[in-house]
Amino acid sequence: MKRGIRKILIANRGEIACRVAATARRLAIRTVAVHSDVDACARFVAMCDEAVSLGGAAPRESYLLWEKIIAAALDTQADAIHPGYGFLSENADFAAACAQAGLVFIGPPEQAIRAMGLKAEAKRLMEEAGVPLVPGYHGADQSPALLAAEAERIGYPLIIKASAGGGGKGMRIVEHQEEFAEKLASCQREAASSFGSEAVLLERYVQRPRHIEIQVFGDTHGNYVHLFERDCSVQRRHQKVLEEAPAPGLSEQRREEMGQAAIAAARAVGYVGAGTVEFIAEPAADGDLSFYFMEMNTRLQVEHPVTEAITGQDLVEWQIRVAAGEPLPRLQHELVRNGHAIEARICAEAPDHDFLPATGRLEILRLPPHTDFTPAPHGVRVDSGVREGDAISPFYDPMIAKLIVHGATREEALMRLDEALAQTHIVGVDTNTAFVRRIARSHAFAHADLDTALIQRESAVLFHQRELPLGHLAAAIVRHVVQAEAALADADPWSHRDSWRMAGPAPRTLTLQPGEERETISFTRQDETLFHLEADGFVHRLVFLPDGDMTLDGMRLRATTYRHGDDFTIFTPAGSACVTLLDPLAHAGEIEAEADRLTAPMPGRIIALLVEAGAQVKQGQPLAVMEAMKMEHTIRAPADSIVAELLYAVGDQIPEGAELLRLTALPADGAEA
Repeated sequence: MKRGIRKILIANRGEIACRVAATARRLAIRTVAVHSDVDACARFVAMCDEAVSLGGAAPRESYLLWEKIIAAALDTQADAIHPGYGFLSENADFAAACAQAGLVFIGPPEQAIRAMGLKAEAKRLMEEAGVPLVPGYHGADQSPALLAAEAERIGYPLIIKASAGGGGKGMRIVEHQEEFAEKLASCQREAASSFGSEAVLLERYVQRPRHIEIQVFGDTHGNYVHLFERDCSVQRRHQKVLEEAPAPGLSEQRREEMGQAAIAAARAVGYVGAGTVEFIAEPAADGDLSFYFMEMNTRLQVEHPVTEAITGQDLVEWQIRVAAGEPLPRLQHELVRNGHAIEARICAEAPDHDFLPATGRLEILRLPPHTDFTPAPHGVRVDSGVREGDAISPFYDPMIAKLIVHGATREEALMRLDEALAQTHIVGVDTNTAFVRRIARSHAFAHADLDTALIQRESAVLFHQRELPLGHLAAAIVRHVVQAEAALADADPWSHRDSWRMAGPAPRTLTLQPGEERETISFTRQDETLFHLEADGFVHRLVFLPDGDMTLDGMRLRATTYRHGDDFTIFTPAGSACVTLLDPLAHAGEIEAEADRLTAPMPGRIIALLVEAGAQVKQGQPLAVMEAMKMEHTIRAPADSIVAELLYAVGDQIPEGAELLRLTALPADGAEA
């Protein structure tokens, strides 16, 4: 390395810290991890050569303490700091402090971060550089009255964005004028909490937009290139779920125009290193796409592996070499696209419950055959910062892993993605694995009918789906129960429960709960491998095969079943399901939860109370706002009622299941009590 980068401190955590460490090891560069108390035994710490504790748990107590991070770099004699993405990666003060301390910041110059960090200022610069913009308001006057007037001028629907924001945070879509004040206040709160500034900008909400971004690189020698585009249109809560490269349906002419516009954007701010210029695109009159500058992310993106897959380039290596003063490893004419790549983000969350983040221990983490952190032409790559047995905590982003697949064509990549998702077995926390697989299998995604509302448009086939019929679930659970009891009987013959009796085999009954409803099944053993299984009103012939598979009414069934307490998680090539085996005695006295109690859906912090004790509220009215795992969650009234008591205050940390406030029913005549 020209500047002698021999040791890098990685100022981040999770999979991106692992990703940087992997490339550094290949380049024979030593690495230093910094970690919170929660992450002391995390995978990224183990992958680095040295580690320094920052203490604390929440990011503001650990990964955002840049003074401690710089001190750790100096104490360990690191030459450079790689900020990863998120946390301090787009903090201009941090970049400046690194330079003042004599450390190489593996990222863009301070002035480029400042220029692109404020969306409003960035749009002014892009307008001067001739980059197309979406109509909107980007001014400094942030008075609510002016913002409301500008919203009327722009017209509805529109989008409110935190001016200093990124990563899907601080964004609200406003469909009607009546929603504007509430969503503006919510956006400003989140912006102030996440970015330290409540300034916002307004833009016309493009109908059926596609989110297409261009990967750019610049060096200190005046060279600029783009490494083609990525389509990141499939999103939930303005955060990406599936990303792919190249963008389907984009003409070569428009691809080149977008690439040159992205280079113009980078050149306008003297950009150095890796950056991403994000565009909103919509159908144009000529049948191609019109595109508008949205923002520039002055860092590596989560989805950079799809660009690596189609170009064969290691972008982290490019970052390190450019930061060391070397010229770009390739010029534009030397960059070639190869095939198609798709990335799926596997997150600990519950899609059927508004993508509520999940916490817990990864009891099972089984992934498809893959390579780690390196391009895998015509194969599967996994970038992950966790291992089986690790805990998903409430303090950080809930992403478990990224599955990246590459194929010669988009169709081949889609088939490889479906197989990889089917082979991904995660037990212990709710995940979006099955949901992402449904997206990839949907007609819209398969046919590249893409826009940022795809998930909403396809909601009927994406949410609340029972993927496996009851007969398949019953067969998998019967096999698991029978085999477990056989193993127990081998150790203790008196524990054998094969239902044998002198009058013949007796049926056994099990009560299952595969969702909201309970199902009763029964099975009778005919011999060592043959069972009669009664489920969903039919009697099935179930046969256990020597290779571990089964046949159900003559059809081969392959199922992998994991049991944790009374919960079974079943994976088959066709889909997966979670089922609870109920003990009739234990659940005989079960009662419904009290209707007058509202509890925290997960650990978090109260950031706003929107009502006072004694207030009369209507069904669906916002009552409180919690912040958990970098997201806001609004608690709403389940019915028309009266707020009897507030049990927590703004700023309080709340454990999962804690009662937040009490409601009382309205009098029968609807008058206030």
